[in-house]
Amino acid sequence: MLMQTHEARLKALREELKRRDLTGFIIPISDEHMSEYVGEYAQRLNWLTGFGGSAGFAAVTLTHAAIFVDGRYTVQVRDQVDESLFEYRTIPGDSLGEWIVSVAEDGAKIAYDPWLHTWNWVAALEKQVEPSGIAMVPAETNPIDAVWADQPEPSGAQAIVHDDTLSGRPSAEKRSDVADWLTRNKLDAVVIPALDSIAWLLNIRGADVAHTPVALSYVIAHKDGRAELFIAPEKVTPELTKHLGNAVSVRGRDEFTAALGEFAGKRVSVDPEFGVVGIAQGLREGGADFVFKQDPTILAKAIKNPAEQQGHRDAQARDGAAVSRFLRWLEVTAPSGEVDELAAAAKLEGFRREHGDLRDTSFDTISAASGHAALPHYKVDEDSNISIPPGSIYLVDSGGQYPAGTTDITRTIWINSADGSAQPTAEMKDRFTRVLKGHIQIDRARFPQGTNGGQLDCLARQYLWEAGVDYAHGTGHGVGSFLGVHEGPQRIAKPSGGQAGTGQELFAGMICSNEPGYYKAGEFGIRIENLVLITQQDINGAEGPYLGFETLTFVPLDRTLIETDLLTQSEIEWVDSYHRDVRALIAPQLEGDDLAWLERECAPL
Repeated sequence: MLMQTHEARLKALREELKRRDLTGFIIPISDEHMSEYVGEYAQRLNWLTGFGGSAGFAAVTLTHAAIFVDGRYTVQVRDQVDESLFEYRTIPGDSLGEWIVSVAEDGAKIAYDPWLHTWNWVAALEKQVEPSGIAMVPAETNPIDAVWADQPEPSGAQAIVHDDTLSGRPSAEKRSDVADWLTRNKLDAVVIPALDSIAWLLNIRGADVAHTPVALSYVIAHKDGRAELFIAPEKVTPELTKHLGNAVSVRGRDEFTAALGEFAGKRVSVDPEFGVVGIAQGLREGGADFVFKQDPTILAKAIKNPAEQQGHRDAQARDGAAVSRFLRWLEVTAPSGEVDELAAAAKLEGFRREHGDLRDTSFDTISAASGHAALPHYKVDEDSNISIPPGSIYLVDSGGQYPAGTTDITRTIWINSADGSAQPTAEMKDRFTRVLKGHIQIDRARFPQGTNGGQLDCLARQYLWEAGVDYAHGTGHGVGSFLGVHEGPQRIAKPSGGQAGTGQELFAGMICSNEPGYYKAGEFGIRIENLVLITQQDINGAEGPYLGFETLTFVPLDRTLIETDLLTQSEIEWVDSYHRDVRALIAPQLEGDDLAWLERECAPL
């Protein structure tokens, strides 16, 4: 029945394309703000294909269809998408432009939604297909929306004020900085479509997108310090109006497109990563001189001020107690073989809620048993859910959204047998310990000001490389303050392959994840993830400023998987010191069996 449903949806889309005299259409996972996570109304790819991953796109012509995903989702796409309807394509190896040229003829018109793609993305695709006589055409309205009969409406949740005691800086001060940036760059205004940038700039939050506390809106900031917030009227409360003050005018979200035409003769900037074609078209048609520049809030948002830093510490302490209680529960319960992946994820969220102030999870919990743990971005659902086998590795990557901060932690756990006799293999312990050694190297790293994440990445991989193995994801990403769990512009990852953010200089105040891993396909996966804060380092005799990391995440590591013979004495001392810090922070929040478990897990190696 499911396959018939998607077959009928694909047929309906093709009929709509014929009605519009179009040859094809591109369907991304995206919204008008180029968000990582999107609202239910924007889940067009999932509706059309059944694919539930967080990245990918499909291309449909009147005769062919394909779905493009990266290496994280090659297994998932085959489980969820009918191959008789959509060809499987892997990016970056497979090119969308080449695929279009191979299936479309001279004179074909391939449509795209101009509010779901950036200007540069469309320009690059046009360069590939136009020599073959194929035209890329902006659709007036999205053809999926015309055939999706029960498409949800965008969220109507009210926007809320994010208190200055948590944000650390008033919005007026941030807007003044943006105005100074506009003046320095000889610009009159900047269009800000990124939802987390808007939330940070105006000190507001929302509940319109799962896992990210943002409100659907746009901002245009002016060089005189004024700003215009375009937001649906039902989201605006008297408290919000009072908070925004006279310098921020509130207009309907449906007025935004027309407002882009109000800048004739003015120089206006938009970030090329978030500035969709619809915005650029609106500015150009209105006579604006628009330029592409990075959103001036991006770097400022990434460098956390003292209040945000302390908020993260507070959130991590609360979160660490909840995760520790979960791990003790898992140790007691899972050896029965009666705990499945969904039940474990639900239990973990329950512990977080018991510790108070949890507003949402920061992403869908990766609750991965046995071979599923070898999929770095596995997402459990009713179809994929399995029981956690005794005598196996279980990986759980999870996080919480608290008003004080956003958390993200991964722990890899050995699940014993009911009689307590099961032991991890020598290979499992070797790989876990090599991952741990790399994690320690990142945690202890000191580096000169001016270093970027690409220059640190190999520190985490070196011990895996010694064994001839590696992992295919980055080592670290930025994290927001009660905002996105994946926040740029910084990233710790291999500098090759064009990975965004690896060339970004690291600054004190940035928060990154530290998450090396190892994955043996079909058998097990390992990842150890803490969040770290970049701090100034006082080094005697240092020739210039140096930086390092302060650990923010405090939850015991599974000592069953540690092969101590592979650790140096200084690495053993790091583990023992880390566990002393865990005990000092988390023990006062626990009692009874939970406290006894923590004391045992934090004993010296």
